[in-house]
Amino acid sequence: MQALRSRRPWRGAYWSSWRRLLTQSCTGSENPELTNDVKHRIESHWREQLSGGQFNPKEPVDKYYVLSMFPYPSGNLHMGHVRVYTIADAVARFQRMCGKNVFQPMGWDSFGLPAENAANQRGVEPASWTEQNIAQMKEQLKRLGCSFDWNHELSTCSPQYYRWTQHLFLQLHRHGLAYQNEALVNWDPVDKTVLADEQVDSQGCSWRSGAKVEKKLLRQWFIRTSAYAKQLLDGLEDPTLRDWRDIINLQRHWIGECNGYAFNLLTSASGLLRVWTAHPEHLKDPHAFLVLRNSHHLSKLEDSRSLSAENPFSGTTMPVLFGDEVTFPPKCDVYLAAPSFRSEDKELWDSYGLAFTSTGKEEVALSPANWELLRKEVLQAATRLNVGGYRVSSKLQDWLISRQRYWGTPIPIVHCSKCGAVPVPEEQLPVSLPPKNSPKEAFLCECPKCGEKDARRETDTMDTFVDSSWYYLRYLDAQNSERIFDPALAKNFMPVDLYIGGKEHAVLHLYYARFMNHFLHSCGLSPTSEPFSRLLVQGMVMGRSFRVKGSGRYVPEKEVEIVNAKKNQAVLKETKEPVVMTWEKMSKSKLNGVEPSDMFNEYGTDTTRLIILADVAPTSHRNWSSATFPGILNWQKRLWLTLQDFQEAREDQTPSEIVPTSEEFLAEDAKLFDARNFYVKGATFNYRHAHQLSVAISKMQGLTNSLRRTPKHVLRHGKQFERALAAQIIMLAPMAPHFASELWSKFVAIPGRLNPASQELQWSEDVLAQRWPDIDAAYNLDLSIKVNGFENCVIKVQRTHLDKVTHSDALDIAFNTESVTSYLIDKKIRTTNFVLYPGIEAILNIYVDKAQKAQKPATSDDAEAQPRA
Repeated sequence: MQALRSRRPWRGAYWSSWRRLLTQSCTGSENPELTNDVKHRIESHWREQLSGGQFNPKEPVDKYYVLSMFPYPSGNLHMGHVRVYTIADAVARFQRMCGKNVFQPMGWDSFGLPAENAANQRGVEPASWTEQNIAQMKEQLKRLGCSFDWNHELSTCSPQYYRWTQHLFLQLHRHGLAYQNEALVNWDPVDKTVLADEQVDSQGCSWRSGAKVEKKLLRQWFIRTSAYAKQLLDGLEDPTLRDWRDIINLQRHWIGECNGYAFNLLTSASGLLRVWTAHPEHLKDPHAFLVLRNSHHLSKLEDSRSLSAENPFSGTTMPVLFGDEVTFPPKCDVYLAAPSFRSEDKELWDSYGLAFTSTGKEEVALSPANWELLRKEVLQAATRLNVGGYRVSSKLQDWLISRQRYWGTPIPIVHCSKCGAVPVPEEQLPVSLPPKNSPKEAFLCECPKCGEKDARRETDTMDTFVDSSWYYLRYLDAQNSERIFDPALAKNFMPVDLYIGGKEHAVLHLYYARFMNHFLHSCGLSPTSEPFSRLLVQGMVMGRSFRVKGSGRYVPEKEVEIVNAKKNQAVLKETKEPVVMTWEKMSKSKLNGVEPSDMFNEYGTDTTRLIILADVAPTSHRNWSSATFPGILNWQKRLWLTLQDFQEAREDQTPSEIVPTSEEFLAEDAKLFDARNFYVKGATFNYRHAHQLSVAISKMQGLTNSLRRTPKHVLRHGKQFERALAAQIIMLAPMAPHFASELWSKFVAIPGRLNPASQELQWSEDVLAQRWPDIDAAYNLDLSIKVNGFENCVIKVQRTHLDKVTHSDALDIAFNTESVTSYLIDKKIRTTNFVLYPGIEAILNIYVDKAQKAQKPATSDDAEAQPRA
């Protein structure tokens, strides 16, 4: 007991008083049938005692930071929320039971268009609408039984949060990474705001409204994410990243190959022009000029024929011409021509009728022998002048963050007729949102630099992806009013150990969050460049939708008669019109959603949690169908009956016909020893390593089958049965905490304990305070030997020995195993790989190539036998 407490210093006196309450069962010694009413009684009894985490920010040892993507507060949970937060909570509770200091925060991504539009429709302020929704969803999350650490709650629309978002913007601005420029932008005509390139889908439609995007020329704020493009690309190779799988490919594709350099050059139109080239030395050409596509927005200017751009590297002004005849870099509409370097550019110069004069001195300076030196000079000058020079792909653009909407983080800039764009001083943060529909006069202010009275505040607000690009760091120090967060806390608890969210955020949010963390790492605030070690990208919850064939109108299921479910054949009940049945993402518009509150009311919270976790892997889409419910419902009833049978057997005082020392009894006891270890091993692997929680449920159901098959005399006298039943309840607890707590309170109240002094069970503590079940030292585990991914053999090794096996030991075992050596006779070993999962299994992979037979020397006879040419 003392050892457990020393590993969990964050639990303290509060934990002790709390756990005494938990020993009381709400059903007591009565054994009612497990009806929905009984489930609701159980959940009402345990809910308040099980909510909330026990994170200790002063204990970095054995930290585990599990983070699920925070929700937009729409007012109601949907089944997608239920899935992601149940997965996160199951993992968090499991890790706590393994002795980890778990941090599982929750907050609200509360700025943005949906809240503003919804508030406008209802004639209320977005702030009050959002606050009401947050309160409602918080209660729903508590009903879901999640152990979030509400002491670290945050909301991005709170001035206490967006003050630091503005601080972050000013830091970027100070480092030359936030700038304003005119750009042809993506305009959403429905939401009446700008969209970043990343927010326009492949069909040219808005990611949110679905409207066809238009092009509009506006002066906008950008964050120079391209400055970190190469770092972000290289970061995808970071060995700390686990389970990123195809997300790495999506990120790599978005960033592109960083095979060139981007420069931001000032044009005669007073804007910045992005110029990308694979050859920075070409900017040293005094005759360099630029060719822009005819569709480029600068071609629409009245004075576009006399347009030019400053070239600070050659000290010249470059002509800017328009045409489509040159070979532009991929996804780029600017071409840098260097006549002194390339003959084809010289021909292009001539075709435009530009005068070209060359001196011998110039030819010597630009000779190929000097190109490398010239390249270095250009890149060094670009850094000094803050005009780019970063390695980047030709297609990657900077992050456009301006939004022409009210409900967002105000951009902390003041526009002055004398000083231009002036950053708001830190001591004046936050720049608060004025009341909705404020007159223009509300934005008038004094210039922080010169004191001019008719300056005005920036009216654009920031893209909400800015808010969510750093929230994982603020969670650690959510109440800090003096600084953005304490770097010491970040050092102790970053990176996030497990980040859980949907694949729809695999490019946008993850890219921006990675950029912001790389930037903060370069400032010495974040300890690692990559913010998230491991990803769990959960699949969507799909509902069956019904559309009338021809019109495509969605109809509710109650209006449909299903003719053949397997063939997706159905008709409208009234008209007999054919109906198309498909599985689609749940949504109100498709009439295929399921309200979580309806599930909680009908089946109970824990049953809903188990159903959402069962049957399919978290990463796969989940087709929501009541046909899958009986498996979980029956399992819960069987567990309930197992406790009743156990109680009856222990309370039975009649003499037993089979004594505990008989061979028959010992054989049954040995079966339970094996069953406990086998299923604990499988469940633990899927909780800790694979995160295949559906498989963990299958393993637990396998243990239930073993317990249900056990004869009554073993229930009554079997030490291994008692251990196996305890393990069963403990392993269930992370997924169904209320139900498991009730089972445990009944279990510990049953008389006749056979493991009274056991170190593995803390009889006086609640189930969630138990140590996670461990594999017995004497149990034999698997050392699997695979050749080119295929299993060759499995060698049984006692747990105490397996945990000590090294790569070298495994190779020795393999090369002394006949099935392995006989298979490798004619093969050449390319490499080997060894993975040890302590207390679970070990895997040795041997990768081979088939050895080529040595060719015998050619003879004269062989030569004569060859066909003649």
